[in-house]
Amino acid sequence: MSPSAIRPVILSMGDPAGIGPEIVAKAFRERPDLLRQVLVAGDVPTLQRALRITAPDAGAGGLMLAQIETLADLPVVPPGCMAVVQACTLDGPVSLGQVDARAGRAAADCIRFAALSALRQEARAVVTAPIHKEALAQAGVLHPGHTELLQALAAEHAGLPVSAMPVRMMLSSTDLRTVLVSIHISLRLAIDAVTTAQVLQTIEITHAYFQRLGTANARIAVAGLNPHAGEGGLFGREEIEVIAPAVSMARSAGIGASGPHAPDTVFMRALQGEFDVVVAMYHDQGLIPVKLLGLDYGVNTTLGLPFVRTSPDHGTAFDLAGTGRASAASLLAALDAAMDATAP
Repeated sequence: MSPSAIRPVILSMGDPAGIGPEIVAKAFRERPDLLRQVLVAGDVPTLQRALRITAPDAGAGGLMLAQIETLADLPVVPPGCMAVVQACTLDGPVSLGQVDARAGRAAADCIRFAALSALRQEARAVVTAPIHKEALAQAGVLHPGHTELLQALAAEHAGLPVSAMPVRMMLSSTDLRTVLVSIHISLRLAIDAVTTAQVLQTIEITHAYFQRLGTANARIAVAGLNPHAGEGGLFGREEIEVIAPAVSMARSAGIGASGPHAPDTVFMRALQGEFDVVVAMYHDQGLIPVKLLGLDYGVNTTLGLPFVRTSPDHGTAFDLAGTGRASAASLLAALDAAMDATAP
């Protein structure tokens, strides 16, 4: 492929008041091979501040910033430079470690730039640094997180209602992957969201993603909702009346799904190699085991979008913002996952 034909990964900088810009800078310092493959959608002054924070010695790291106007300019960026497109507007710096509506708006604008670049086939994948949900809300963004915002942008671009663009969140550590039936809703509402249609759709989206990666028939373990997967109806009937029918329909369609399995042991069984992925019924059921096993290397992948999107499996860490101590390990894992998923 000629330099002019390079389709980069687009990396949105995240909330400018959090650690996102700092781990972006650290990622390029630790992996200079990424400089020719990844373009940052962000705010130039914010990222320049991040470079200073992460390398206060002017000579440290040898990394500089190069602002470019379009993605097509990436091949001419000088060696040793992090390529940045000004994808948002900030009227001055935001205070580090504080919720700020301006930061929320800037983060959302960077996400929009990255997503539209991928939807127009100008980028091969999108990787997103952490955002702050409260800052998004203060900025008037109607979507509570990355997943929902990207879903809405993709649906709008395709001329579809959001309901016609179903997506799911997959969290991965080094040895465990889990996909969630529901995401950012209360636990009470999450239980109501466990329907046969939703569980079946989650299984189907998971199966399609693994097929895209080259796994023809992934071993998909479906967790139960209740203790001991309901214990034959003693502790709840959702497994019998809702989840088992979804698994049966998936199997009838040739999908390698099994369950419902007891939630307290299914993740251990997956970790031991019995399953490729676990479908969890709600947010914390799936995320606690993944984060316990490897928060530093966790990756969040959005399934169901027309492009690959990954992110680190942690938040904005306001308590670390400005210290230069935040680790870029999870972001690097997300970048590697995005490039692996889109490798020719």
